[in-house]
Amino acid sequence: MAPWTPSNAQPAVDPYMDPAKPALTKGNMKLDVSKAALVVIDPQNDFMSPKGLAWPVVGESVTEHQVVPHLGQLFAAAKRAGMVVAISPHHYYKWDHTWKVQGPLEIFQHDVGIFDREGPYTLDGFEGSGADFLPDFKTYIEDGKTIIASPHKLYGPQVNDLSFQLRKQGVTQIILAGMLANMCVESHLREFLEEGFEVAVVRDAVAAPKLPEGDGYQAALINFRYMANGLWTTDDAVRMMLTH
Repeated sequence: MAPWTPSNAQPAVDPYMDPAKPALTKGNMKLDVSKAALVVIDPQNDFMSPKGLAWPVVGESVTEHQVVPHLGQLFAAAKRAGMVVAISPHHYYKWDHTWKVQGPLEIFQHDVGIFDREGPYTLDGFEGSGADFLPDFKTYIEDGKTIIASPHKLYGPQVNDLSFQLRKQGVTQIILAGMLANMCVESHLREFLEEGFEVAVVRDAVAAPKLPEGDGYQAALINFRYMANGLWTTDDAVRMMLTH
């Protein structure tokens, strides 16, 4: 048998490539920036910083999809276009650690202390903590115009005020990005769709854990293809924001 050489190696297959012959019609969402919001989920240090507590399980995906620079592009374009921008953050307080009913990811988060804060009415220890926003995004998030919703506790926005805030701004379309693709992003997508919003997910501005249980990004991408009104790249989203 001839020795292996690059010339006879099989080309690498992108595991995230869209199917060559899809069975479903792609979503046809047309962006109207006057009615749209950029919603970024959990743009926080514990998920997006190499020093974050979740980095060992999400860092490969964050890096692979260039989530941090892509989110920077989305923030900048949305601000330039005059769009509503909203953050759905994740914060845990001391009493959250006493929950009697928990799922696997909740147990992991509480065990390692992801997104922990001293309390809802104090910022003691918040600056630079894992619960704080990534420094790359603070210019956009802390400009006095960005909506920072109350924290979601599990994965979806059902228990925070995000939908209320968006409706009060007349928003009917949502561009969704952030973390985690297969948990919070997908849960936000499902809830927003059930509420009648038109939702596009930015596929290279989300990331997820890679564990023996599976690649969360790939799991989410499959469901995004089934459900989202649009599945865009960052370049797609930026172009639409700036050419309205």
